[in-house]
Amino acid sequence: MKTEITDLLQIEKPIIQGGMAWVAEHNLAAAVSAAGGLGIIGAANAPADWVRTEIRKVREITDLPIGVNVMLLSPYADEVAQVLVEEKVPVITTGAGNPGKYMEMWKSSGSKVIPVVASVALARMMERGGADAVIAEGTESGGHIGAATTMTLVPQVVDAVQIPVIAAGGIGDGRGMAAAFMLGAKAVQLGTRFVVAKESICHASYKERIIKAKDIDSAVTGRSHGHPIRQLRNQMTKEYLKKEQEGVPFEELELMTVGALRNAVIDGDVKNGTVMAGQIAGLVKKEQTCQEIIDEMMKEAAALLQGARYE
Repeated sequence: MKTEITDLLQIEKPIIQGGMAWVAEHNLAAAVSAAGGLGIIGAANAPADWVRTEIRKVREITDLPIGVNVMLLSPYADEVAQVLVEEKVPVITTGAGNPGKYMEMWKSSGSKVIPVVASVALARMMERGGADAVIAEGTESGGHIGAATTMTLVPQVVDAVQIPVIAAGGIGDGRGMAAAFMLGAKAVQLGTRFVVAKESICHASYKERIIKAKDIDSAVTGRSHGHPIRQLRNQMTKEYLKKEQEGVPFEELELMTVGALRNAVIDGDVKNGTVMAGQIAGLVKKEQTCQEIIDEMMKEAAALLQGARYE
């Protein structure tokens, strides 16, 4: 299945892995790239030296293209941006801001730059700034979210820009992938389904929580202070939402989440940690290798797009 994105990124299949903090490290990125997609290292709030080490670890495993996701609000963003130039990273995705001040540096070093956007206005801004493509991410996704749904956002972004659009948010199987293509996307980005991949370093308890999730198990905290985050319901979200309703100051709420994502991903605390996952979690029912995930999605999507019923 060749598209503008597979050609642009020199990958075999139009599937990209999300840059999930604490999850998107070299093992997962290498496995996704080896399976024909584009593996991503999530820089998140990590220092530049960690990012450099992860890039080099991936290259010890595979010489296929990989990318790095830069969280622009990170205090280390400037240093990370420079590391990506020095390491000649072929693909850079960005989130939580405007990568404009790094664009010329990244582009001149040969990197393809693909920002995550949650609105048509931001997509247009990124195109004007020189982005090679954009990831239109709907509110169904896990982690930090925008307001528009994937179903409404993707076609509007497709109509608004000339560069290719990658769909993200609420996509977990070949049906979602086929739907995204029908909306005009040229590739899809997956987060939640790759969290439970066999190559993912996520704690077994985190993976089990996703696999056992129901359609109603998603919760969004932080709406009251303008930083909504989607995760799975647990004791922490219950207490957080209660305090939000009571009007507790942002600073006190923030203290509840310090280290909470790491506690869930690495230590397996799925009761008091932050279990980030998208609304598609209820569809994810088993742990598979990245190769199995991608092959299964490709087979199902291809059959649907060709008008056949997938069995």
